[in-house]
This record gives sequence, C-alpha cells and structure tokens, in this order.
Amino acid sequence: MMSNKQRRFAGLCAAIALLSLVHAPHATAIGTEIGPLTLGGAMRANYVLGDYEKDGSGAPQRGGHGGDFELDTFRINLDLAQDAWLGKAEYRWYPGYNFLHTGWVGYEDEDVGRVEVGLNRTPFGVGPYGPANSWFFDQHYYVGLSDAMRVGVKYTRTMDQLTVDLGYYLQDMPNGRGASDESARYTYAIVPEDVGDIPGAYEMEHQLNARAIYSVEQIATDLGVSAQWSQLNAQDDRASNSDAYAFSVHSKSTWGAFGLMLQLTTYKYDADYNVNEEGVRPTNDLIVMGAYDFAWPVASEGIIPSVAVSYTITPRTDWIDSITFYNDYSVIVKDGQINGTDFNDSHLNVTGMAIAKDGWYIYVDYALSSGNYFVGNRDDSYDFGEDGQFANASVGDFGANQNDKWNGRFNINFGYYF
Repeated sequence: MMSNKQRRFAGLCAAIALLSLVHAPHATAIGTEIGPLTLGGAMRANYVLGDYEKDGSGAPQRGGHGGDFELDTFRINLDLAQDAWLGKAEYRWYPGYNFLHTGWVGYEDEDVGRVEVGLNRTPFGVGPYGPANSWFFDQHYYVGLSDAMRVGVKYTRTMDQLTVDLGYYLQDMPNGRGASDESARYTYAIVPEDVGDIPGAYEMEHQLNARAIYSVEQIATDLGVSAQWSQLNAQDDRASNSDAYAFSVHSKSTWGAFGLMLQLTTYKYDADYNVNEEGVRPTNDLIVMGAYDFAWPVASEGIIPSVAVSYTITPRTDWIDSITFYNDYSVIVKDGQINGTDFNDSHLNVTGMAIAKDGWYIYVDYALSSGNYFVGNRDDSYDFGEDGQFANASVGDFGANQNDKWNGRFNINFGYYF
C-alpha cells in the first residue's frame, strides 16, 4: 500500500506525463512575423513543494498540503531583423512587480563583427546563463555574474576558432515597478537600499568587460577567460568610492549527447563603509544586492566553482522533441566574517530534466541548498535584534548564512513560448 505522500507524488508524475503529451494548437509557430519584426512571448508557472514554513491555515502552500501552483512570469518579446540591423526588446511581469528585461539595437557584419547598444547581456562566463541547465541557474547568477543585463555597448567578433567580446556599461539595468525601493529588476545588482545595519550606499557604474573563447575542435570544447571591472560609486557620505572586479576561467564541452560546463570565478565588491553616527563602522564583507523586488546583503568577496553536466535524448515519438537530464552544482566560497564569526559558504545542487515539445519547455527540478533565497526557508529569520544589527538575523542566504541550514525544493516550471 502506498502512503498518501507516495500517492500524491505518483499522481504528480502522471500529470507531468499527460502534460507532455498535450499538443498545443499554436505551439508550432513561435512568434508572429510583422515585416522585419517578430512578436512573441511566454507564460510560465511553477508547481512548488519544499522545505517551507506553513502558515497553519491548512491551505495548499509551498511547505505542504499538496504544494502550490504559482505564476512565474508573463513576458512579451519583440525582435528586429532587417538586413544587417538587429534588435531585441523584452518586458516581464511577475506577481507584484514588472520591469524591462532587454532593450537594444545592433548591427552585424561578417567582416566587422556585431554591435549591440542598449540594455543587453554582459559577456562574462561560459555562456549567456552561466554554467547551468536548470530553471534555478547557478550561484553565479545570484551575485550578478551571469545572465546580467546592463545598459551599454557590446562588441563581438569571431575570427576562425576565436570569439572575442568587449563591453562598456554605463549603469545597471533600470529599476522597474514594485514594492521595493530599487530591486524591481531581473539582474542581481548593487542597490541603494538599507538592510539592517548594512547601508545601501553604492551603485555600480562604468563597467568594462572582456571575454575570449577559443574552440578546440579536436576535443569539442570551448575554452574561455573572462574579466570584469566597474566603479562602485558612493551615493552618500556613509561610504567612499571604490571598485569591483571579477575574473573567470571556463569551458564548455559537447560529446554527442553529453554536455559539460565548468567555471571557476573569483570576485570582489570592494565595499568601503565609513563610521556611522553611532561611531561604528559596518562590516565591509557585506554589500546590498537586489533583484525580484527584494534586497539583502551578499558576501562582498568570494570564489565560485561550478560544474554542470547534461545528457540529451531524442525519443522516437511525436509528442516529445527532446529530454535533457542534468545535474548542476555550484558554491560561493566566501571570504568574510561578522562579529568574529566566519561566513558559511552557500551551496546549490540541482538535479532535474527539461522536456521540450514545440512551444512547451518544462523544467522538473529538485534543488538542495544551504544558502539560496529561492530554496526553502526553514529556520530562516529576517528579523533584526533591538539594536537593528544585521548580525542578529539568522537566514540562509548569499551573505553571512549564519544558520547554515540545508533546505530542499521540488519545482516544476511549465513554460509555453508563443
């Protein structure tokens, strides 16, 4: 006899299989062409069940009672392709906030290269989404070092086996509409929002990026190095002007159905806070970053090793185009302490599969983490002590991670792209 929990899980697996069989009537036509423009978009929703506190209501929710379905995002895309001219715009809506995700125009020529001007993805790391296959990405993303959208100019040139990217970015992506002061945005960025006793006193500006990737055909591997530098401009007298940098080595290999992405990154947001009115200097080992309408301190210095493996199959059936199985692991190894106590590292491991069929793309993931906002909240507390000191907050995150609690999250992301 199966337990209630086992029956719910079996029913959920059956639901996934049935959804994979569905042939959406308009799924084969991705985007609507209007002259040189292509209009498209996506709607995504999550099923979530994991290590989350329950509110005692007995209603379905992330922490139990059958889990919960939640809107992930709705987005509209507009692409331009007219001779050598290119362009892309994307706007996203999430529950309670929305923002511009992408907005650039460009030009591409075989002899000159490619230029993108506007809100575009910074060239850093192994690829556009970092060394990850899952819906959760990897820990690079949560410290602003993968899939990072910023306002500036990017130049790309491919010469035989070598591809070079150069970028100059005036500022981070603009803030959208939400409940937070500056964190209604997609990319994790330094934001001027106070969190406890850590001042939101900085913004990043005048960023420089350089990346070189060399394709070694004999071993089906792309080898690369990336560098990034930017100014940390103090927004008030609670901090002094400083800078930030990151360096990375990375590789991407494809051997038949197998894929392997490796990346090792060192980064530092060189915070330099001044003595406050109480005569106390906040720790320079934390800096406030925000995204998804929420700001919280992040370790200002660390090393991130990351490895992502995948295997893709193409079933002999007309109701699934492909299934990719994967495991992604990354960790933020931090160099910092608060009140004499060292920070705890933040691990993230995601095991899952991605199912593709026409316009459908479904991620089925189990994430296990000791320090990620989006994986569980057992034993997390965002309350401060009576003195308002950050050190009194116990929370699993990308900062001090004082509770060092492992939490899990089972997540299915249903995405339909039109």
